[in-house]
Amino acid sequence: MQGRRSAMSERAALVGLVTGSTRRLDAERSMEELEGLADAAGARVVLRVLQERPKPDSATFLGAGKVETLAHAAGEAGVDVVVFDNELSPAQLRELGKRLDRKVIDRTQLILDIFARRARTREGKLQVELAQLKYLLPRLVGMGTELSRLGGGIGTRGPGETKLEADRRRIRVRIHTLEQEIATVRRRRAQLRDRRHKGEVPTVALVGYTNAGKTTLFNRLTRSDAEASDALFVTLDPLVRKVMLSDRRPLLLSDTVGFIDRLPHTLVAAFRATLEETADADLVLHVIDAANPEHERQAAAVHRVLEEVGATEVPRVEVYNKIDALGPDERRRLQGQDPSALLISAATGEGCEELLDVVAARLSLDQQRITVHLDLSDPAQADRLGWLYRHGRVHSHTSADDHVSLEVDVPRRLAAQALQVPAAAARSSRHA
Repeated sequence: MQGRRSAMSERAALVGLVTGSTRRLDAERSMEELEGLADAAGARVVLRVLQERPKPDSATFLGAGKVETLAHAAGEAGVDVVVFDNELSPAQLRELGKRLDRKVIDRTQLILDIFARRARTREGKLQVELAQLKYLLPRLVGMGTELSRLGGGIGTRGPGETKLEADRRRIRVRIHTLEQEIATVRRRRAQLRDRRHKGEVPTVALVGYTNAGKTTLFNRLTRSDAEASDALFVTLDPLVRKVMLSDRRPLLLSDTVGFIDRLPHTLVAAFRATLEETADADLVLHVIDAANPEHERQAAAVHRVLEEVGATEVPRVEVYNKIDALGPDERRRLQGQDPSALLISAATGEGCEELLDVVAARLSLDQQRITVHLDLSDPAQADRLGWLYRHGRVHSHTSADDHVSLEVDVPRRLAAQALQVPAAAARSSRHA
């Protein structure tokens, strides 16, 4: 169709702002990340603009003169889409669309677009569509001409033009339908988690900034072949696989969506059903790209999202990945800054055995030692003996005729269940 280009051929201009509260270096680094996002969406960056001003203009974000200069430069460079490194108000989007006479999107819309591009499962697609519609609904007023200008390409994947051009009532109905469907997904996830807890297998969740190497580590530990890539947001749909620890105890490891600075609230809300996997885990492994000079800022962004989904109370281990890209001095400096840091390379396997030992030790911290007396002439109590051996670590086993006494460590969350021995006396004491 004339006037419609594929996302792969789109030429993009990136626009950022250095305000009084923003350091120029921070703004430049944010623009570099924005370029990575644009690339992940299939665009080719041909123009970058960074303006310094005390605060954004309420109508055009940039100053009027800068908008005029941008329009001229975008025309000369053959720009199809202008991407702003901030969230624009509905009024700013409309005004900039008129003055630049080309498609204008903001950082939030770009991230939503990438998620729409990456979603594979029905659940992922539902969550992305809900986030997009909630973001776009307040921006539909007066956008008739702007919508017709959008055409195809980045910023328009997911719900699509047809849904966006529908009236607000129909969009609200669609949002309500999506929310109901996602609520069903949420209940189903909760049931699966309950079943896993009843199965007495602890869950460990991998979290981290996008492209920190979570999926590579997931594949290394689980011996799987989930898709791993340098592209941003490759993993959207959570993966759960079993891992055997050195003491033969199993655990379930889950790989989650990568986080990013200023992750859109609509996206966090929509993916809450998925992110609750993290909040409900027994342990969180926070994977940090140690080779990235921005790893401290990225780690802070991950912590903010963990707070938002209520996962800050879950025990956490900081795992510094990609140390194969660091020299000896850099490794020593990192270890000196954070003595508790666990240094690994998911790509080469260095440090991964130690990581599993640390996981086993951290999970063992949440153990309770109990002493149980069993009468094996009772079939129910005989069955309980096998259960204790399967789900605990037996320290002593003494027997006399049909009577057995066990001293065993069990997960604290299973202690009450372990002590429910029919017609048997049991006492417990905690680890020293």
